[in-house]
Order: sequence, then C-alpha cells, then structure tokens
Amino acid sequence: MPVKVSVVVPVYNPGAHIEECVASLLRQSLPPDEYEVIFVDDGSTDGTGERLDELAAADPQVRVFHQENSGWSGRPRNVGIAAARGTYVMFVDNDDHLGDEALERMYAYGTAHDADVVVGKMAGRGRGVPVELFRRDRPRATVANAPLIDSLTPHKMFRRAFLDATGLRFPEGRRRLEDHVFVTEAYLRAGNIAVLGDYVCYYHVRRDDSSNAGFQRIDPVGYFKNLREALDVVERYTEPGPLRDRLFRRWLRVEMVERMRGRRLLDLPPDHRRELFTQMHEVVVERFGPGVAAGLQPTQQVVAALIAADRYDAVEEFAGWEAGVALTALPGRVAWEDGVLRVGFTAEYTVAGAPMTFSPGSAPTPLDGPPEDLAAAVEWVGADTVARFGQADADLLLRERAGGAQYFQPVEVTRERVPAGDGDRFRLVLRARATIDPAELAGAGLWDAVVRVKLGGWTKECRLGPAPGTDRPAPFAALSGGRTVLPYWTSPHACLALDVDRATRRVGLGTLTPDDADVTDGRLRVRLPLHVPGGGVEASLRLEVSGTRRDVPAVLSPHGPGALLLADLPLDGLRGGRWRLALGVPGPRFLPLPVGLRVRAGGARVVRAPGRGPLRRRLRATALGRTAARLRARARAWRG
Repeated sequence: MPVKVSVVVPVYNPGAHIEECVASLLRQSLPPDEYEVIFVDDGSTDGTGERLDELAAADPQVRVFHQENSGWSGRPRNVGIAAARGTYVMFVDNDDHLGDEALERMYAYGTAHDADVVVGKMAGRGRGVPVELFRRDRPRATVANAPLIDSLTPHKMFRRAFLDATGLRFPEGRRRLEDHVFVTEAYLRAGNIAVLGDYVCYYHVRRDDSSNAGFQRIDPVGYFKNLREALDVVERYTEPGPLRDRLFRRWLRVEMVERMRGRRLLDLPPDHRRELFTQMHEVVVERFGPGVAAGLQPTQQVVAALIAADRYDAVEEFAGWEAGVALTALPGRVAWEDGVLRVGFTAEYTVAGAPMTFSPGSAPTPLDGPPEDLAAAVEWVGADTVARFGQADADLLLRERAGGAQYFQPVEVTRERVPAGDGDRFRLVLRARATIDPAELAGAGLWDAVVRVKLGGWTKECRLGPAPGTDRPAPFAALSGGRTVLPYWTSPHACLALDVDRATRRVGLGTLTPDDADVTDGRLRVRLPLHVPGGGVEASLRLEVSGTRRDVPAVLSPHGPGALLLADLPLDGLRGGRWRLALGVPGPRFLPLPVGLRVRAGGARVVRAPGRGPLRRRLRATALGRTAARLRARARAWRG
C-alpha cells in the first residue's frame, strides 16, 4: 500500500526525552503500513543512535539515518525529505510528541481540501503556541485571511510533490530561524493551506531542564542576520503594501517588541538586552516602513517607536511600568442549566495590584513618533485603550492540565465603565457569561478555566479565581452529554477547574444518608446531589455482596436542584444480606454510594453502606467529619 505520511524527526542527544516522542509515533491510529518514521541522527553522542537502530531493527516502518553533526536541524530535515516516500511529509522534533490520531486526521483533512500544507492544532507544555489560529477549522487558509504567520515552527504536514516542485528545503548549517525561512516560503507559494483546529495534533514540550534549542541564549548579531533572510522571503513573494506590512509586523511584534517588554526584558542580563536592542534598532530602521508599526496594539506601538528612535533607557522604563500590569478574573454565578454549565465572571486589568483606572481625557490620536516620557506614554495608551474598549473581548478557555490542550468556550460579553471613586476616573470592566457543554468537551482529564482578554495592546491570561470565601458557588457534579463533569475549586487558590470522567468518590454522593432513599413495591428511589438535563439520563445500578454482582437498568431524572434515581430491583433474585450499591455512569464507571440495601425475605430497605458505620463515627470527631456533616446538612436541605 502506498505510504501516506513520512514523519521526519531530526535527532541530537535527546536522551530519555525521545521516548515519549517514539511512543506517540508508534501508536498512531493510521495503519502501520500507511506511514513511515524517519529518524535522522545528527551525530548524537548520548547513545541515542544505538537506541534508534534497535528500534528500526524491530519495526519495519522505522528507518534511521546517521550523519556527522551539522549544528542545527536544517540538514537532518532535508535528509529526511530526500528519503521520504509518503504523499505528505510531517516534521516532528525529538522533544515533542503527537496526538494519537494526528497523522490520520491531518492526512484526511489535507487530501479532502487539496492542501499543500496542513497545520494541526498545537498544545504547549511549558511553551507558548498560537491560540487564535486554532479557534476553528480553516479549510482554505492564506496569510491574508488567517493568522498563519503566527505559526512558523516546522511542525506541520507538507505535500511531498509541492516541496519537490518548488525546490523548497531548509537552510542548513549553524543558524537560527531556518524554520521561519522554510515555512514562510511554503505559506506564500502553497496552492492551499488547511488548518485543523478541533483536535490537538502536536504537543510542543519544554524539557524539565529547559535544554531545548529554542530556549538557549541567542547571539544577537547572528540571530537578526538570520531574521533578515525571512524578511527577504516576504519581499520576494509579495508586493509593497498592506499585506507585506502585515507579514513584516509578525517579526517586529514577536522577535523585537515582545522581547523589550515587561519582565521578559528586565529579567535579561543588562549587557545582553542592550545588545539585542541595538540589533533590533538596525533592522527596524533598515527594513520597516511606517505601515508596519502602525498596525500594532497601543503598548506595542509605544515600544516600536522607542526602538526606532534608539531610546533604550525609555524602553527599559516603560518595561518597568508594564511589569506591574496584570489581569484579574473573578467568578460570579456558576450553575448548571439543563445540562450545560453557565459560568459568570468579571475581568479587568490591574497595575501594581490595584484596578487600572482611566480618565475621560481627549480623543486618542495616532502615535506620531515616540512619547516624550513615561507619563506621556501611559496617558496615550490609556486614551487609546478607552477608545477601543467597545471592541474588547474576554474569552474562556478550558486548558487540559497534563497536556496543555485548550479549547475556546462560547462567551457573551458586556462592557462597563465603573466609577473608580476618585474624581471622574473609572475602571474598564468586562462582564461575561460562558457556556460549557459537556457534549463538546475534548476528553477526560482535569481542565482549568482560563480567562483571556485582549485590550490596550495586551493579550493577557489568568486562571478564573479566586472564588469568594463565603457564598462560593457550589454546583453539583453533572451527568450530561455522555460525560461525568465535576466543577470544583482548586486548593489553595480557589480557581475553577473541571474533573471530566475521572472523579469517583469526589462527586458529592458521599453526603447521602438512608433518609435520601426508599424502596416501595420493589422500586428503589434515591435523591442525588447530581445534575442531569431535562430529558433525564439512562444509567445503571450495581448491587454487590460477598462476590455476587448484579447490574440493573436505572433512570436519572431532574428532581429539584438534583436528580432522582429510579431502579426496579430484582428482589426475587437477590439473596439475603447487605448489598453495596454503585451508580453506573458514562465511561463506563461506577460511583460507589454511601447507602446500601438490606435484603430479607419479603423485601428490602435502605441502610448505610456496609462497613461505613465505624469510619463515620471516627470522622465525626475530626475536622473532615465536621465538613462531611455540613455537606450532609446541605444535602438534606435540597432533598425533596
């Protein structure tokens, strides 16, 4: 069968870090005879070459090439391209790994849309990755209609025939930004680019020792020399005008302005940051016209103007002010409504821990040259921020704690000017209401709620919290959309998180007592602190005693703020004794209930679960026991 995808992995002294990469490549959902893995060992000295040879000897879909160290990843990737037999070539770094269905999904998406380049959704583990690009699927993306230029790493799928027809290869040798040169040209020459945003294909991982090549200190002179080569590609394939300015803006913003802001600048050694600034100034004056910086956000425009004017001391002073700017997001109402979780919150910026305030001032004007001093810069940023407030947005993302995958949730936003209490100054507050649908959640795990705000030239994120110490929202767990979802507040920071399809004893069912259940005419009724949607949920009930197990159908339906469990008991088939009960939920998993059944001739009655009495008595004397007692009291309050 023809090879669909060739995965090319440049390798240099990864040590044990390569194991997760190897495992992810070998467990791909694409059939083994439909893809190949090509490791190009660039002169490793840590035993990796021998490890890869053993792997290739045991697995025919793996090939290994060895070469003397070339100094960077360009040559190994080119060797991989030359050896590739697949319709598409996928580049993976030896520190990173793929989602299990990445190759299958990206290949299918690329062929369905006749794409020369397929960009799969990325997740960062300790590393930044593009966010806006993957907000949705983009079957026909270009640098003009999508933020493709934000993603210049090579971790994408390229049609082999396209690479050959264009002669596109990576620059080789000891150099930086070879991926910028390669990917930028691919974007500008591709017939079509398809962006897959609904599945995490690539996990970009920062090593525990931060020894990834991208985290090493750069040589400013060599770095910006290589950056100019990426700009040369843009000039070669675009005409002067708005599109070229927009593309150039990416390098001004990411490689220059962002390096000169806040703590990122101030945490660098003084001599290094001055040398970086000098090289940036030369590139800005040499290559960028006024239209490049004009499209930046307000704070970015200030820094860009100061770089162009060669005012390093002013850049450092502005960075000191920006280092105190942060985002706060406080939760409001968090409650289930017919199977979806509604999450209310407010978000605003703070400076040095206090809410950022603004004055009505005058209408903003375009930035004409660098601000005179820090006060003028702050005033101009404030006026521009107020003017743009009508377009400000707040997003809620769910971010998977272990892998870093993140997904946008639907959000409705209102914008308010709140008096600050001092004269005519006011705060800019975003009030939002997000909707989380369990049926749309990406998978099991622990998911943190993250608020993301774009305003005033900042794109800032923070966890949603802390929740108030009193009157803290306390929604039940829910069975909805085929998932078991437990909203909870983290400890000690009280930020919102979701436990999806993992929790068993923590879902709040431990508050049940025999008073919450009864058996009438062979039918068990249990009132549960659990949310279910209006149509109810089919479940099961497990009964166990002394090695005997019986599963019977059950139905969960809304009952007040909680749910009512109904199950017909097969009393004629149950022998006498105390039976443990567990609720069967999607997964499939069973949640143990703290109540059981005492079955005797002629009927059954609800009792405490076997073996729990002595433990409960011991707990009553502890702080945990007092907390459990409060939960039980709360449960009795909603019991119907």
